[in-house]
Amino acid sequence: MFKYNLFSKLERRLPDIFYYFIMRRSTILFPTAIAIALVGTISCTTQVKLESSTVTQTQSKSRGNSSVSNAENIDSTLDYRKITLVENLEHPWSLAWLPDGEILITERPGRLRIIRDGNLDQISIAGVPQVFAMGQGGLLDVSVHPRFAENRLIYLTYSQGDRSGNRTRIARARLENNTLGDLRVIFEVSQSKPGAQHFGSRIIWLADGTLVASIGDGGNPPIEFNGEFIRQQAQNRNSHLGKVIRLNDDGSIPSNNPFATSKDAKPALWSYGHRNIQGMTLDPTRNRVWATEHGSRGGDELNLIERGENYGWPVVTHSREYSGGLISPETSRPGLVDPKVIWTPSIAPSGLAFYNGDRFPQWRGNLFAGGLVSQDIRRIELDEGGNVIAQHSIPIGQRVRDVRQGPDGLLYILTDDQNGQLIRLEPIVE
Repeated sequence: MFKYNLFSKLERRLPDIFYYFIMRRSTILFPTAIAIALVGTISCTTQVKLESSTVTQTQSKSRGNSSVSNAENIDSTLDYRKITLVENLEHPWSLAWLPDGEILITERPGRLRIIRDGNLDQISIAGVPQVFAMGQGGLLDVSVHPRFAENRLIYLTYSQGDRSGNRTRIARARLENNTLGDLRVIFEVSQSKPGAQHFGSRIIWLADGTLVASIGDGGNPPIEFNGEFIRQQAQNRNSHLGKVIRLNDDGSIPSNNPFATSKDAKPALWSYGHRNIQGMTLDPTRNRVWATEHGSRGGDELNLIERGENYGWPVVTHSREYSGGLISPETSRPGLVDPKVIWTPSIAPSGLAFYNGDRFPQWRGNLFAGGLVSQDIRRIELDEGGNVIAQHSIPIGQRVRDVRQGPDGLLYILTDDQNGQLIRLEPIVE
């Protein structure tokens, strides 16, 4: 599993490796890099019907000197089946429901698709902004305004720019007659960066009608900014990189943001010290924001996101450099928030859902985290205090890009592939 994790991430970083070689005139041979990347095409495809166990590290406390223990659990109390609803999606990234039951799906190359009455419309929605579609960049999240029935507003996150300079943007537009109108950029990252990595880009809505969105740290070494690795910007509160931001629905800054009046921080900041959050969800019963975050080589995290807090990257981390060396000798420090779960080897988490439906009553109150490298969904049980008490694996056999609870109380999954799929998990009724 370790080698698949490493090589799969190298495969996704191959364009940046080539870029670095060209720009820095490295003496490392291209054939060597190509050979390493090709090994990354190996993947696990085993599928089973019932959930299987997984061994990970869980944090028993949210801060300070948290203890780490192994959690191994097998859950065979409920059968389910996987139903493939739609195929031929090109690297789908996100999905969202409209009030009438139609489903919006983003494809990373820059298309917004719609499913009506269970059928994928062959004509893409018009008016999507031009995106920088390379590496991890492209058209990413789609989110529907909580009052869509009144205002017809949807929100898109995407990468904008080119290879030498790009950034994450958030735009909103009105959806009318299969076309986006009145499109307006309501947020963009404060600084441009090179490469094609770490855009973050999940959006969720809070109970007060504001939105929070994740922004990646800018990328892996050797990408630099102001003479240091760009990942250090995650600790710079005057940068949007490596942050969770909070906005009003028009892009303005809420007056009660933790740094709204600070002179040494961007007023949009909600939390900081993040590497690359690609999974985020709200527990509406307790108004808690959960996020899954990519580590480097190991050290993927599940975090409970709280206003104004520092989550440590890259000052403290369980990740290692892709070359194998330490990123930091510290894995915890007083005043910095510890993760609830650490996944080593990496599962490459992407997509996260909090389940509060009634179709799977045994799963109510659980988190569901998709894994790109692990090709499964991790079902995570929580106690009343938000601590992880057990984990289980639901094998999918494909790279899982997004996980959502549908209006019908079922779970929906997007797989990341040239021929991506929309899959639904349904209970088996005897």
